[in-house]
Amino acid sequence: MPTAHLVFGFLGSGKTTLAKRLELQHNAVRFTPDEWMARLFGEDPPADTFQHRATAILDIMQPIWARCLSLGLNVVLDYGLWSRAERDRVRAVVADLGATSVLWAVSCSDGEARKRIALRNEAAHRSLYIAPATFDLLKARVEPLGVDEPHAVA
Repeated sequence: MPTAHLVFGFLGSGKTTLAKRLELQHNAVRFTPDEWMARLFGEDPPADTFQHRATAILDIMQPIWARCLSLGLNVVLDYGLWSRAERDRVRAVVADLGATSVLWAVSCSDGEARKRIALRNEAAHRSLYIAPATFDLLKARVEPLGVDEPHAVA
């Protein structure tokens, strides 16, 4: 039975680092929306179109990762999965395909996350640029995992 590895965590928490490790350990296909955003729209896409474009990328990715699962391939969804509704929706799609899902939680202090983001912002081949104000704005959007959401801690 194929497995969908779902990666939950905030900016700079180590999601993509974990996703890359899971990709190798489980012979999986990794889906990292930030990489697609940077490749398609640049490392610092305009704020007024960001959410629309991010949603479009997730809409494009879903039938691809779903097809992978239906073919018996493992996948890693490096999405962040900040809302309970999104986590529930993804788990339901995975279950409907007859696959298993494993929810992975990654976290670190805000100070460490900010350091990691600053280093990533300075790198020659970064993913997406994250402004300090964006960090603060988005932090409030993360819904913590519920006590009824089994997960592994990386």
